[in-house]
Amino acid sequence: MKAFDLSGRAALVTGSTRGIGRGIADALGESGARIIFHGRQPPADLPPDSILLKADLSDADAPRVLIEDAFSHAPELDVLVCNAGSFFDTPFLEMTSEAWEQTMSLNVRAPYFLIQEFARRLIAQKRGGAVVIIGSTNGFQAEYDSTAYDTSKGALVMMTRTLALTLAEHDIRVNSVAPGLIRTPLTERWLDSDHAMRAHYENNIPLGRIGTQRDCAGAATFLASNAAAYITGQILIVDGGLTLLQIGKPAP
Repeated sequence: MKAFDLSGRAALVTGSTRGIGRGIADALGESGARIIFHGRQPPADLPPDSILLKADLSDADAPRVLIEDAFSHAPELDVLVCNAGSFFDTPFLEMTSEAWEQTMSLNVRAPYFLIQEFARRLIAQKRGGAVVIIGSTNGFQAEYDSTAYDTSKGALVMMTRTLALTLAEHDIRVNSVAPGLIRTPLTERWLDSDHAMRAHYENNIPLGRIGTQRDCAGAATFLASNAAAYITGQILIVDGGLTLLQIGKPAP
């Protein structure tokens, strides 16, 4: 279907040197888009002639600088995937203001101002575009000892909706992908070491397996493409059906 073809377009994917972000960047590239990778450390396996921009998005001025650099490398840039984020939680009664601010600056402030700078460029050029925010099912359902992270992902739900409303008149669509449990470099440590926990999740995910980076990549590529041209302000949950369950299944 040609509506999924991203030829002639360019995409900046934050946090795209590994994990979900890398899967999304590779999928967008396979669909024809020119990819601008972002990360703090370059991997050894990026495609030849790749553009890699380094920036610590926890820094207040980093979103502006990153968008400026991205447009200088790819003036046709019209897709932004806000994927960079992390988990810094401790139990709630031990949470420090420093860890809280670290979470909010990377997971909430950075995407907000990345989108602002991106939108300013497109509006000045009278061009439309697409934004895909990578959130989490933690934005809908709480998890023990994940208070700051859960709060940050809940903020991304409303950020998706309010920015979609604000930018619709400029033909800039804003949508979100909310992954459930996905195998990444961060999760595979305990998935491979805690077999009982992995079996618990596999038993309670209706599709019967842990998600992969490619599962998220397909959803993000769809939302960035013209196949989703009449979709904005939506959160696409990619969790194998995990959040459908009110009470988990009994152990097999």
